[in-house]
Amino acid sequence: MSGMHGGGGGRRGRVSGADVVAQRAENAEAPRIPHLLRRIAGLFEPHRGALTVTVVLVFIGAALSVVPPLLVQRAFDEGLFPPGGTPDVERLAVLVGVMIAIYLGSQLLGVWQTWLTATVGNSVMGALRVRLFTHLQSMELSFFTRTKTGIIQSRLQNDVGGVASVLTNTISSLLGNAVTVIAALVAMLLLSWQLAIVAIILMPVLVFAQRRVGQVRARIASKTQESLSDMTAITQETLSVSGILLSKSFTRQQTEIHRYADENANQVKLQISQQMSGQWFFAMVSIFLSSIPAIVYLVAGLLMGSGTTDITAGTIVAFTTVQSRLLFPLLGLMRVALDLQTSSALFARIFQYLDLRPAIRDTPDAVPVPTGGEFGGRVAFDGVTFAYPDAGAESRPTLDDVSFTIEPGQFAAFVGPSGAGKTTVSYLIPRFYEASAGRVLFSGVDVRDLRQQSLVSQIGIVSQETYLFHATIAENLRYAKPEATDAELEAAARSASIHDTIASFPAGYDTLVGERGYRLSGGEKQRIAIARVLLKDPEVLILDEATSALDAISERVVQAALDTASRGRTTIAIAHRLSTIVAADVIFVVDAGRIVESGTHSDLIAAGGVYARLYSEQITSPPSPSPSPPTPIELARLESLTENSLTTPDDSLTTNPR
Repeated sequence: MSGMHGGGGGRRGRVSGADVVAQRAENAEAPRIPHLLRRIAGLFEPHRGALTVTVVLVFIGAALSVVPPLLVQRAFDEGLFPPGGTPDVERLAVLVGVMIAIYLGSQLLGVWQTWLTATVGNSVMGALRVRLFTHLQSMELSFFTRTKTGIIQSRLQNDVGGVASVLTNTISSLLGNAVTVIAALVAMLLLSWQLAIVAIILMPVLVFAQRRVGQVRARIASKTQESLSDMTAITQETLSVSGILLSKSFTRQQTEIHRYADENANQVKLQISQQMSGQWFFAMVSIFLSSIPAIVYLVAGLLMGSGTTDITAGTIVAFTTVQSRLLFPLLGLMRVALDLQTSSALFARIFQYLDLRPAIRDTPDAVPVPTGGEFGGRVAFDGVTFAYPDAGAESRPTLDDVSFTIEPGQFAAFVGPSGAGKTTVSYLIPRFYEASAGRVLFSGVDVRDLRQQSLVSQIGIVSQETYLFHATIAENLRYAKPEATDAELEAAARSASIHDTIASFPAGYDTLVGERGYRLSGGEKQRIAIARVLLKDPEVLILDEATSALDAISERVVQAALDTASRGRTTIAIAHRLSTIVAADVIFVVDAGRIVESGTHSDLIAAGGVYARLYSEQITSPPSPSPSPPTPIELARLESLTENSLTTPDDSLTTNPR
């Protein structure tokens, strides 16, 4: 694998075939997490009070559920068919009243119990999702470059959502059904131990079958989540604005449709398998438990005919009533066990992500960036060597023993061939990656000794790939400073030469920019990004080929805005177009991971080295082709502006470049 990661940042957002295969294997086989059940139980720790009340309600409800069958026996033997032969209506009325009261009380307790379990379960699920999202925010940049976005989204949405029913219903269902089953078995033994033996003799067979079915469903559930991850990834890749433009540009819509349809067919097949895997088991259980009353009648008849028992009609009715009440709790218990086995794979995948340790984190004695002083805004590399984590052992490092110093307030530029390592320099300064050897110094302190949040707060980055949220211009600007006033927004926009353009829109600063800012031109997006950085007011400004994707007119306007932004602060420019950095205080020429030249533009031209050759190639290269016809998005935007009788100021009339 090549170690050349600089320049245009060619490795960003790309996942190798080996990574994909490894990820699919990881998804298909759920990871083994030590003490998984204990950790799942720990999720409920903040809700001990509500759980205690739920447990009490479960025991009360379960106890009440077996009382009516016992009252039925009394109603038959003492009310309807008393020893005297004449029905005792008064006694019967009392028993019926008690039964109705118990039914009413059980339902009221059930409503309260459902509210408690729903509140606890959904709170735990919500906290788990936020905990996972928070942990992912702390992961280093390399984690996201080697992991597909769809897989990460699947962990947050599909996996956490997949265990929702377990978190919401498991405790009450497990305790309630367990207590009900135990109470029903006790009641059956009290009524007739002979009939109880008949009713429960095949229970071990059902338990064994349940375990086997649970194992099958757990494997299917893991494969189902893998398929959901793939579908999420396909959706994220192909239905984003960039993905749609790509597929339309190459007329590959049918290919993407077939790819999604194939994975969807696989998902449908897995869902059917998951739903059907336990249905035959539950069908057999239902047949078995539903046949027990008939068997009980037969056995009771044999026992009564032999004269070896005092079983009465009331006992038989009460017993079959208890037995019928045993059906749903027993099925519920088995279903909970199956759900727990199925969900264990999902919990394992969630905890696997939660157990990931960020490769870059603050040391216990990390300090904030020192403010002021003679080193404020100074950036230096001291013998820095760096290789990307997934680089081959035999590949050369991306940066090899690089040393330089940029003094506070200087405008420094890094230039060189594509893949030389220029962009990697910009990644190491804010500590997005950790240097393999040597030291990266910021304001005179090793970045490893600084709090990362404090370090990044002092650095502003304007990259070639400007990212804007699908929100208003004002909301995008306030991402840098949420408490910024309207006056501060306007001041930053004026400094970035974008205020007049924003004011020309019908909604002004409340204009929606569209997905990734696609309703704006490239130059407008870049200037809004510059305004956002100005609002942050960092000590150090990093410009990573900020104008390389723009046409000549937009480049001049954006360059003028960058000149304004760089005044009074240390500025580091990663440049491909050398015309944009000729006025830099110092230019570092990077080639094959090393700094081979440094100096001012005139010094480097006079030296006749790599820089002079690159500059000569750009100066003598043929002029850029004429701009391509406007895209449908640009046409729609122009028509909209025309209909509203609005004009956008001519970009060519703004201030001159540096």
